[in-house]
Amino acid sequence: MIRLIIADDHPIIRTGLKHLFQLSVDIDIVAETDNSQQLLDLLKDKVDEVDLLLLDLNMPGFSGIESITYVRKHYPDLPILILSMHNELQIVTRALKAGASGYLTKDSEPEILLSAIRKVAAGGRFIDPKLAEKLVFEFEGSHEKKPHEKLSEREFEVMQLLANGKSVNEIANALFISNKTVSTHKTHLLKKLHLNNITELIRYFDAQDWHK
Repeated sequence: MIRLIIADDHPIIRTGLKHLFQLSVDIDIVAETDNSQQLLDLLKDKVDEVDLLLLDLNMPGFSGIESITYVRKHYPDLPILILSMHNELQIVTRALKAGASGYLTKDSEPEILLSAIRKVAAGGRFIDPKLAEKLVFEFEGSHEKKPHEKLSEREFEVMQLLANGKSVNEIANALFISNKTVSTHKTHLLKKLHLNNITELIRYFDAQDWHK
């Protein structure tokens, strides 16, 4: 039996996953959570009862990458499978480098998700088939470090939100941090990217074309 924790802040997603897993005789849900702090609390109490963490990258509290890093440091034997709406190669790469054992997008077929869970829980690795080939070509391409690769995980997250039109206040509310902290991240990331304003940031973000 594969015992897992579902960490996702969307009730509809968690409900759908529970219905799917109820049809599988080899998968059991130990617990579920909708924020990263509660996830860390759950792991303290239940890590010995868990075989796999099914993790969304976007939840209130710590960023997804920060959560992966924390879990990998404190619970190195617990496999992490990312189930995310993001298919940008930069995000996939960051998650894998942080210590995730697998990465799957939420538009994947249920059978692929079940296969990924079984493989990762058994100690293997799994990459969304739609992303695997793109990752190969990405790594075979230029190894010159791009400006956005110098950003911290939080700066990268703030960059995404700014480029998608979110205000400082909206970002602060979404990430549960202060407006001042967001503004500081904004200043630092613009400096690292050698940009002067949000208009230039949006142009830079769009030019990366991470969906290819």
